[in-house]
Amino acid sequence: MTALHSTPPRTGRSLWLFLALDVVLIILFAALGRDTHEHGLDPAGILITASPFLAACLGGWALLGRRLSPASLWPAGVLLWVLTAGAGLGIRALAGGGVAPSFALVTFCVLAAFLLLPRTAAALAGRARRSAAVRRAVAPSDRLDTRA
Repeated sequence: MTALHSTPPRTGRSLWLFLALDVVLIILFAALGRDTHEHGLDPAGILITASPFLAACLGGWALLGRRLSPASLWPAGVLLWVLTAGAGLGIRALAGGGVAPSFALVTFCVLAAFLLLPRTAAALAGRARRSAAVRRAVAPSDRLDTRA
């Protein structure tokens, strides 16, 4: 099993944590973009900028959550990233917002980092925990061999 094929979080708490993290990171993405382009950091403006991507992300969670865990890295996390960035750009375009190729590229790159890195870290941590458990299970006994 590779780090990409992680066991998805099983508890509702873990899923809620990943969903909340996704929302916070998408809002951070919007805030960083607004700050970079000197549009101001008022909360209403940030939420308006983030809303197409939040809608796409929440839709992705609803769609993928029926069959896959959106908190896992592969395949659901990657699909969620593509849906969030792609559908978010589509919603933004339909609403009359700019979707220049450079903006689309930055959107896909930043959202890849923001949505996939936490899932990668969780997958690697899970893999390390499983490896440690296997090592403990097959470790030689601390007892002395009395067959001598």
